[in-house]
Amino acid sequence: MTTGSDHAQWSVDGLLELFDVAAEAQDRFTGDTGLAGQDGRRVVEGTQVVAQAIVAVAKRFPDKSVRSAHAVFARAVTVGPPVELVIDVVHEGRSIATAIVAAQQNGRRCMTVTVLVDIPSGDVIRHQLPRPDVTAPADANLAVMPMAGRELRLVDVVDVNSPDEVGPPELYAWLRYDPVPAAIGTRDDLAKALVAYFTGHLGISTTMRAHPGIGTSQAHLTVSTAPMTISVAFHEPVRWDGWLLYTHESTHVGAGMSYVRGAVHAQEGQLIASFAQEAMIRPLRTSDTAIDSRSRF
Repeated sequence: MTTGSDHAQWSVDGLLELFDVAAEAQDRFTGDTGLAGQDGRRVVEGTQVVAQAIVAVAKRFPDKSVRSAHAVFARAVTVGPPVELVIDVVHEGRSIATAIVAAQQNGRRCMTVTVLVDIPSGDVIRHQLPRPDVTAPADANLAVMPMAGRELRLVDVVDVNSPDEVGPPELYAWLRYDPVPAAIGTRDDLAKALVAYFTGHLGISTTMRAHPGIGTSQAHLTVSTAPMTISVAFHEPVRWDGWLLYTHESTHVGAGMSYVRGAVHAQEGQLIASFAQEAMIRPLRTSDTAIDSRSRF
């Protein structure tokens, strides 16, 4: 659940296959969890399941477009047994529908995702948050987050996990996939799922950046961290034919919880999506030393 997770065995095409959940019935889908990273972590990224829920709801409402997803992570999903996505349709109208997705594993509910879909209309009025004027991708620092076909560059940050690299509680991350998988050009749901997947990766690092002596390299070893909620709103159709800028701003941390808000812009300036994350940042309980660090929150 942190940038320390090692995805060297992963590829973008493999990730999209995980997102593309299979229908077992009209309101029931199943998806795989994928592989553990080389660091042995067996906790599935929460946003991976959010991405699967987005695709499941898009398949349930094929004539509509996913506009937002709001997830609460109640229990960790572990690598191995498949994830079962059960859809409860709250309302289905001609232009707007709402559904609650329960993600279950081994018969236990792990998280819920409320998804809003609609048929977009023409503008009455329009404005957007401008893209931050930050260093271009070519001049940003290459970050080590291995995945075949993915490149990540950070603005003014060399090692996002380091407890010694201190700055304001904000983080700007340029992300691109090259080559762009063919499915992205034809599947709006997969394109949005891929955008949502990265929204949870850097939030805790953003919060810790403002505090000397603590960083995500310590997560699960001396400090307990985990994303607890993710909300993503999609504003425009998503294209993955260039760089996207993920902006993160940590507005509060205290009482064991942090809050980060963010935005996703195309390099040309178009606002693609907005997101927010709540995360747990707490002392590691002494009793947790009996739990293998690969399985800890």
